[in-house]
Amino acid sequence: MKHKLKQALTTAALLLCSMVAIAQTTATVDGITYEFITKAKLATVVKSASGSYTGNIVIPETVKYDGVAYSVTTIGVGAFSGCTGLTSITIPNSVTTIGSGAFSCCSGLTSVTIPNGITTIETGTFEYCHGLTSITLPEGLTTIGYWAFYQCI
Repeated sequence: MKHKLKQALTTAALLLCSMVAIAQTTATVDGITYEFITKAKLATVVKSASGSYTGNIVIPETVKYDGVAYSVTTIGVGAFSGCTGLTSITIPNSVTTIGSGAFSCCSGLTSVTIPNGITTIETGTFEYCHGLTSITLPEGLTTIGYWAFYQCI
């Protein structure tokens, strides 16, 4: 009985430690909403609380939150989806992952430069971006997902 209790307590402690190691906080800094992975000091761009980004957005390589610098490495799934007022996006070289549908239905988006660290453009990343007239792709790009540019005219 003591052995099973000790094993259960050890398992619970390990679970608690792993939850603390991946603790996440969401906050908006300079008009962009991020999910911060505190232990790793990484940031993911996520959908804003208002659900909309507009104009020309420049994502920084690093962002400071609560006195700590976080490296911006990911644009999350659907982060800018449906932002019809978004006209251009500048993605830094620190970003290595762009989630699927990240820019879907951004009909006002006209210009995008994909940084060199991106090797895959996920499924539906830019689908229904009717206004997209300029896109710069990196040399290291190896995979373009299904419907990545569907209905981009």
